Amino acid sequence: MDARADLPDTVALVKKSVVAVGTFAPTRSPQFRFLGTGFIAGNGNQVVTNAHVEGAVVESVENKEQLVIALPGAGRVSARPVRREAVDRDHDLAVLRFDGPPMPALRIGDSDAVRDGQDIALTGFPLGSAIGIVPVTHKGIISAVTPAGQPLPTARQLEGQTLRRLATGSYFVFQLDAVSYPGNSGSPVYSPETGEVLGIVNMVFVKGSKEAAITNPSAISYAIPASFIKALLQQP
Repeated sequence: MDARADLPDTVALVKKSVVAVGTFAPTRSPQFRFLGTGFIAGNGNQVVTNAHVEGAVVESVENKEQLVIALPGAGRVSARPVRREAVDRDHDLAVLRFDGPPMPALRIGDSDAVRDGQDIALTGFPLGSAIGIVPVTHKGIISAVTPAGQPLPTARQLEGQTLRRLATGSYFVFQLDAVSYPGNSGSPVYSPETGEVLGIVNMVFVKGSKEAAITNPSAISYAIPASFIKALLQQP
C-alpha cells in the first residue's frame, strides 16, 4: 500500500483483508450464520475480531456446526474453518487462526498517536445477516478519546464486562463520529491515507436495542485502540 493514498484506493486494498465471522453447518439453511466482522492481521493466517463475536457460538458436534470466516463474493459463500488462538475479554478482543494459504494482512498502526478530530474509515458488514456479505465502508472522525468505564445511573446496569473493566482499571477507547450498525462489531478502523489499523469497532458500547439501531442508527460508535490488538497478537 502506498504511504499516502486516496480513500478509494485504500478501501480497495482493505476490503481484501476484511472477512465475515460466523458459523457453518452443512445441514442448515442457510448454511452460513453471520455473527460479525473480522480482519486479517499478523502473519496472514490470523483474524482479529471482538471476543463477543467469537464467543457467540458454541460449536455443536451434533449439528456439525463450526466457527468459520466467510469471504465476500457472489453466489455460494466461501468459508474457511477457524479456531481460537487468543482472547482478551477485558478488552473484548479475540484472535482466530486458519490453516492453508495466508491472506493479505492489514498493518497495525500506532493508536497512541491518535488525536481528536483525526479522519478515520471503517469497513465491515453492517446488517450482514439481512443484506448479505457485502463489505461497506463508512468515513468519520475520532470525536473523542474517552474512558471505557463510564459511570452508570444505577448498580443494576452493571454487567460482567463493565465490572471487569472497573476492576482492572478503566482504559481509553475511541469515540467515533461514524455510523455503525449491528454486524460492524470487529470492523477495522483505519487511516484513510495509509490503511493502517488504529482500532476495532465495538458495538457492545452502543446503547439501545438491535431493532432501534437498525431503524434509527446512532452516529456515535466506539473502537478499541489497536495497541491492545498488538499486545494480543504478540502473545506466545
